[in-house]
Amino acid sequence: MEQVYLNMLKKQRGTELHALASQAIKHHVKLSPLKKALNLFVNDAIGFNMESELVLYYSDNCFGTADALSFRDNQLRIHDLKTGDGPVTRFYQLDIYSALFCLEYDVDPFKISFVERLYQGREFTESIPTSEDISIVMKKIVEFDELITKMRQQEEV
Repeated sequence: MEQVYLNMLKKQRGTELHALASQAIKHHVKLSPLKKALNLFVNDAIGFNMESELVLYYSDNCFGTADALSFRDNQLRIHDLKTGDGPVTRFYQLDIYSALFCLEYDVDPFKISFVERLYQGREFTESIPTSEDISIVMKKIVEFDELITKMRQQEEV
């Protein structure tokens, strides 16, 4: 019970910090230049003129919400704030967001570049996925969306 309660508190804290960050970005309120993920995330998102909490929708089976996103000069930039304590070095979620963006807005991944950042602790980690990387994720999304749609149709029969 204790661990369940502590996990619930961590989730609530993360939700509240994301809401704070989103409001700061929307209102262009920069935070103190401390080396903390939240401050770096907010200030960078404002500096890059990013949108906050942007829903990316391909279908009812595949969608997500990017913490911060911008698309300018054929460069897609996606930033993600991680408020937990555990190590986060995987960019799978941001690759999916990049793929969802391309699918939703009919953008050819081979005609743009990508920058993805994960903010956690006192720093950020950056990834520059290739167009091929994102194209592979796009194909998987389309494939699994078709599979899930067929499964749902069979369920209805």
